[in-house]
This record gives sequence, C-alpha cells and structure tokens, in this order.
Amino acid sequence: TVINLDKEHQPLRPAIVWLDQRRTKNLKPVGGLWGLLFKLAGMKDTVRYLQAEAEINWIKTHQPEIWGRTDKYVYLSGYLTNKLVGKVIDSIGCQVGYFPFDYKKQDWAKASDWKWDAVMVERDMLCELVKPTELLGTITKEAADATGIPEGLPLIATAADKATEVIGAGCLEPHIGCLSYGTTATINTTHKKYVEVIPLIPPYPAAVPGAYSLEVQIYRGFWMVSWFKDEFGQVEKREAERLGIEAEVLFDKLLETVPPGAEGLVLQPYWSPGLKIPGPEAKGAVIGFGDVHSRAHFYRAIIEGLAYALREGADRTEKRSHIPITDLRVAGGGSQSPGAMQISADIFGLPVSRPHVYEASGLGAAIDVAVGLNLHPDFRTAVNEMTRLGDTFDPDHKRHEMYTELFEKVYKRMYKQLKPLYNDIREIIA
Repeated sequence: TVINLDKEHQPLRPAIVWLDQRRTKNLKPVGGLWGLLFKLAGMKDTVRYLQAEAEINWIKTHQPEIWGRTDKYVYLSGYLTNKLVGKVIDSIGCQVGYFPFDYKKQDWAKASDWKWDAVMVERDMLCELVKPTELLGTITKEAADATGIPEGLPLIATAADKATEVIGAGCLEPHIGCLSYGTTATINTTHKKYVEVIPLIPPYPAAVPGAYSLEVQIYRGFWMVSWFKDEFGQVEKREAERLGIEAEVLFDKLLETVPPGAEGLVLQPYWSPGLKIPGPEAKGAVIGFGDVHSRAHFYRAIIEGLAYALREGADRTEKRSHIPITDLRVAGGGSQSPGAMQISADIFGLPVSRPHVYEASGLGAAIDVAVGLNLHPDFRTAVNEMTRLGDTFDPDHKRHEMYTELFEKVYKRMYKQLKPLYNDIREIIA
C-alpha cells in the first residue's frame, strides 16, 4: 500500500492498497544492456508486467499533477511512522513491492540498477531505511496527544506482516516452513543466504536483520473462503448470525461431509494472476466435475487446491535452496480451521502445528522490539521465550499417498496444460 506525500508530508491522494489490480499500458520497456539481458534470459515479459503493476508508473502516467507535487513516496508503514515520530523513515523489513530496492543488499538500488528504468521515481523521493530492531525515532508530542501513546517512547523497526508472522510462528531455521493462511496464502522460510525461488523474483527482507524470507504466494489465498462464503455460503451466514459465531466455523462441517480428494474435484487457485509462476495469463480452474459434486465438494476442493499450490511452492523452495522442509507451522485466520490444518498435514505429509496465537504477526513484531530493546539477547532466545506451539496435526499416511498421486499426476500438470488456453482467453477478452 503506497502513499504520495507533499512537502508538508500530507497525503496528496488516497492510498493505493496492495490488492489494487490497476495496470499501466504502453510504458517504455527497459532498454540498453539490461533490456538485452532480459530478452536473452526470457524475462522480458516478466519485467514488462512488473512495470505495468508498479503503482508509481500508474500515478505518474495518469495523475501527473499529483506526481508533480509529490515530495516523498512511501509505503503505508513509512507514512504511519512519519505520523508517530515526525521523520520520513521506514524499516528495511517493510520494503515489499514495486520500489527500486536491492533485495540482496537490502538497501535502495544503486544508480545503475535496471529498477530505476522500470519504475519512474527519484532517489530523493524515497525514505531513510533502518534495520528491524533498530530505532525509528521517538513518539512526538503531537502523536502522543492524538493517540495516548506516551511522548518520547521509542519506536522500534519491525517488518512486513508476513515476515513478522514467520518469526512469531517460531520459524527461524530454513527447514521450518511457515504456511500463512491469510487473504494471501504463502509459504515462507527464513534463510541467511540470498536465494531466488523463482528467477528475478527476490526473497523479501526477513524480520531478522540481514536475513531473507523466501516466499511463494497464492495471491487470492484464504480470500477464496470469503469469496465462497459470499457466493455459496448464505445458509452458513444466516446460521452463524443466529448463533453469534463466524460463518467460517460452520464451513468445517462441509469439509467433514466430503472424502479426501473431493471425489475427483481438483482446483487450481489462481483467481488472480501472478508475475512469473503462475504468470500474468493465469486463471482459476476446476476439473473433474460430476453429478456427485455439491458445494461442499467445491469448498473442500478450494482448501485442497490452496494446499497443493503451497506444496508446489515448498517443492520449488527446497529445490532452489537445497534445504528440505521438515517442519511446518501454520498462522493466520485459516489456521483456526481444524479441517484446513488436517488437509495441510495430509497433503504435505508432515506434522503441521499452529502457534499458541493465530495472529502471529503481532507476536513477531513484539519479538523484534524485545531484541531491539535488549529484553532478550538474540532472536533464538526471544523466540524460545515468547512463542510456543499450540495444536499439532499429524498426517494420515494413506490419505497422503492418495493426495500425492493427485498432486503429481493431476494438479502439477494443470497449469502447463491449461496455459495456452489462458493465453487465448486473455487475448480474446482483453
């Protein structure tokens, strides 16, 4: 989520939120030696898509008067930090998006980097950066009066929500995968070495200074549960309102009525396209429909499809990092579903644990603060002292064998087989 600020650091326009899908057409492609290298590497379309997605380019193209008055261009985290401490400053751990940021060095890109050609922003429009655990500033009197936070209280840098969620779930080592079952579903692992799981798609800064969070994301992850609720869950919505509970609690009963594998219904959860894998042409798909299938089957296929996609991401992470994932933690709202947890264990074939709090992002931020204020000497101590496992779900090996067969023989082949059709749809319905 990005915000344009004027010289008084006031917003010039409504923020563009991270889920926004607007794109900029007819941009000048990255040229010169970089352009040639991308062409030779088969990455030209990926870079072009990145340019089209960058909010900077849309604002500069369609709202030049706003861009002309822009003094600073920041993420939401930078804006809120400015409101609290009176400085245009942000955490390295929050740099996730279409900015000219060097993810390997974890600093703004050098002047010769291709990213400055891809996104049309000037260096002096960007904020100062500090590492997670470092001091951003202290709460100003104005912020104290507005919020009730004590004046002079130190504000410590943390990281983006997924990065803090990873350490809040206790995933400090690269063999521990963190499944995030939020609006966007992801699998993350923490590494000290820079590894691109997908070429040209960098790992994001971890909440641990100098470390990397390898991430594979399903853009419309457990958002699909909300979509299902709105489109097909009217019965559960009414019943949940009567009982005073969330409708999602009742969806687990739907899972229980359908056998593993959803009687042959297999779903590819690309309700929104990706950047490379999947690519910008990707669409959602469901195959295997028959007269036995109901909305309960469809719901189970959604949960299984998300787990298949994340398992594919885990396989790719293991291949690129050469480190097997042997333990799994699950955080986010979706982790509150016992059915989703068991499906995850069965599809991955690993014990799957959820932390004692499902909102692990806040806990991870607190861990950064604890280390930054020397309340704990290091991250390992802080994680050991501040986190613990809740429930653990063990895989059923027979179900795992069945899921693996569906995963290998059906799910993994779907995208490659359907990609030409997705391209045709994109061309026809452009």
